Amino acid sequence: MALGFQRSASFAFAKAEGERCRHLGDDHRCGVHDQLNDIGMRGCTIFECFGAGQQVTQVTYAGEGLGADPERDRQRFAVFAVLRAVHEMRWLLAEAPRLPPAGAEESRAWQRRLAELAQAAPETVLSTDLAAIRSAVGELLRTASRGARSRRGADLAGADLLGADLRARDLRDADLRGALLVAADLRGSDLTNADLLGADLRDADLRAADASRALFLTQPQVNATRGDGATRLPSALDRPVGWT
Repeated sequence: MALGFQRSASFAFAKAEGERCRHLGDDHRCGVHDQLNDIGMRGCTIFECFGAGQQVTQVTYAGEGLGADPERDRQRFAVFAVLRAVHEMRWLLAEAPRLPPAGAEESRAWQRRLAELAQAAPETVLSTDLAAIRSAVGELLRTASRGARSRRGADLAGADLLGADLRARDLRDADLRGALLVAADLRGSDLTNADLLGADLRDADLRAADASRALFLTQPQVNATRGDGATRLPSALDRPVGWT
């Protein structure tokens, strides 16, 4: 109910934030979960909340049901939006590689602060300056990336690589932070130490690619790609069911 989406290649119909999905059953489960890709709802299979949904429903609101108080529901959806970002940052910090000692301590401090925020009351969560936190954590992750990339790779941060054939490019140690890689051809690519933080990988072709040591690659990014049995992923990530 919390999330809205527009009709697109990823969603067969549009739904507003707070509106009940037509596929949501009375048992609070998705009635078409095993058919999502077949009926044009691939966006549902890509999404990942990093545990924020469970935190909000089970901890913040202690199992409280929806529907009795619309204003309370709106508050809950707003809290979820903040905590999803918080949980994603916690995950990224936990994955930050080879930080120098000062950066490692700062990372631990931020993880503690974000863990406390995840446990906070709704009013505290909603009063949080999320933009400031994103900026500070983002800079820390940038420091981690620079420390992990042992040599100067290609600077492709924020680059428009829509549909690009990158099979011949050396992408080891590349800065691909925020790059547009939609439908890019990465077959057989070695992405060792490539920084993929925030890169748009929708429909990118990762067949036979080695992303096992890519930096800051997340589950929703992987879920949006195309891969196969030869694609190598970091151990913390799951292989999408739809890959062949």
